[in-house]
Amino acid sequence: MRTVDLVSTAVANTFRSKTRTILTVLAIFVGAFTLTITNGLGTGINAFIDSTVASMGASDVLAVTKTTTATSTGPQKYDPDAVASASQPGGRPGGTTEVTALTDQDITTIGGIAGVEKVVPVTSVSIDYVEAAGGDPYVAQVGSLVAGQTPRIADGSAPDDGSDALQVALPSALVTPLGFADAADAVGATVTIAVTDPVRTQHLVEATVTGVTEDAFGGTTSLTTNTALEKELFTLQNTGVPADQLDRYASASVTVSAAATPADIDQVKAALSDAGYTGTTVADQLGTFESVINGIVLVLNAFAIIALLAASFGIVNTLLMSVQERTREIGLMKAMGMGSGRIFSLFSLEAIFIGLLGSALGAVIAIGVGTAVSAQLAASLFSDLPGLQLIAFDPVSILVTTLAVMGIAFLAGTLPAARAARADPVESLRYE
Repeated sequence: MRTVDLVSTAVANTFRSKTRTILTVLAIFVGAFTLTITNGLGTGINAFIDSTVASMGASDVLAVTKTTTATSTGPQKYDPDAVASASQPGGRPGGTTEVTALTDQDITTIGGIAGVEKVVPVTSVSIDYVEAAGGDPYVAQVGSLVAGQTPRIADGSAPDDGSDALQVALPSALVTPLGFADAADAVGATVTIAVTDPVRTQHLVEATVTGVTEDAFGGTTSLTTNTALEKELFTLQNTGVPADQLDRYASASVTVSAAATPADIDQVKAALSDAGYTGTTVADQLGTFESVINGIVLVLNAFAIIALLAASFGIVNTLLMSVQERTREIGLMKAMGMGSGRIFSLFSLEAIFIGLLGSALGAVIAIGVGTAVSAQLAASLFSDLPGLQLIAFDPVSILVTTLAVMGIAFLAGTLPAARAARADPVESLRYE
């Protein structure tokens, strides 16, 4: 029997007992559907995290702090050089972490490390409020543009770090509260930012709105400033502070060579560590999210695998019954010269075809359901997270899932196929 005839015969034999085959295919469908959905969930969320990383800072930019030796949450010894950092990795969510301040000497030391192209100390600015003409003041945070950063802009443009003009981008969450009709209405307007110095004197700074940022993982009330505005706010905030006390930074932004590979960045991190500093990329800081998501997907996939294993017993049962019902037919095929290898292949192809039907059906329906659910959630529950496609499908992942299910089906079919291949033709022809 030719290979083409073998395949066509296997497909035809699969539907000899339609009810039994359909039930087995449905069992496989459940596992394949679950695998496709859970993998799509991981793909969608991780893709959103990756895009958020890109918007928060370039991959070749490190946030550098002095290495701290604090290892517990208990009482800590007073450190006169400590400063508060709201963005220190590992800190309490929504709170601050005490880190040892960097000085100008530290900035110079970091700049001399091999592989470091540029070092910019990160100043900390805390404003009182922001308001627009005729509106109410609202509390907000301030975040400057990091080297390589590409903030998500809903309207307008990002502040120009190369401009001497005081520029700011408003978060979309503040557009309506500040009294603007929409994002387009806010672009080009002037807002007033209040900052208080150490002797409780409040200073007002006017800045031009260049754009409106989309909401993401960061705080939804964070203003994005250019360097000129950040320096102005920092100077006013520290009015009256002795010059030698201004040389204190929570962290520094370190730019590695644009041509740096991940291995080169790791070398810079190691050199920083040897010098007593800690360097982390935005991807490092958000890597925990991906680890958690991957862990959840792994657990859900485990349940899907259990469902597929249960379905494999259905394949074994279906094909064993098929072998028993076709005993005389098997004897006849052997008597006509069909070898054991061909008979084994015939029943193995039937198992593979059942697996293909179940996995293909599961994948197609999962894509349809997942796409619809993702679109609905994006328009409702996750409307504040533009760009989030909760369930996204990777063709390679779907192909791997389909092949894996077919592989499980093949393994499940080996026992019935081997039994059919070992059948004695004489005894099979006498079978009643």
